[in-house]
Amino acid sequence: MASTNDLKNGLVLNLEGQLWSVVEFQHVKPGKGPAFVRTKLKNVLSGKVVDKTFNAGVKVETANVDKRTMQYLYNDGTDYVFMDGDTYDQISVSPEIVGDAAKFMLENQDAIVARHDGNVLFIELPPSVVLEIQYTEPGLQGDRSTGGTKPATLETGAEIAVPLFLNTGDKVKVDTRDGSYLSRVN
Repeated sequence: MASTNDLKNGLVLNLEGQLWSVVEFQHVKPGKGPAFVRTKLKNVLSGKVVDKTFNAGVKVETANVDKRTMQYLYNDGTDYVFMDGDTYDQISVSPEIVGDAAKFMLENQDAIVARHDGNVLFIELPPSVVLEIQYTEPGLQGDRSTGGTKPATLETGAEIAVPLFLNTGDKVKVDTRDGSYLSRVN
């Protein structure tokens, strides 16, 4: 059990038998009336996002979630295989659970695997990763000042929008949360 004062992003709550991850929260102290906590919760299994308000100081049940850093090894055709670096145990994770993270995972890359009662709940990548551009159209001379973008295919197969001055073979930093271009890496 935890108080609403202990809420933080990423905390997994057990509400009415379902697991919900805290996406964001805000403590609100209105001029009149008691304080409360406004939260945005994401269902761990279905991905559904809901807004929920708790009175300040109310006890909420937290789920016992084991988050471990594991190394992504390979895709065996159907599932993604991860290995625990301490015990060398390997687990297979279905594509439904990996979700959009698959677009930014390279073999031998570390990721956080969250498990509850032996079941994998979700895969969490670092906030940004460095990937190489496999293919993009060449930029035209004089296009550098417009601030426009063009599509680029990364080494993982994901397509993102990059500035016109980037070329095939350049390394770029990509935000794993929304798939946006952050910067060029030399």
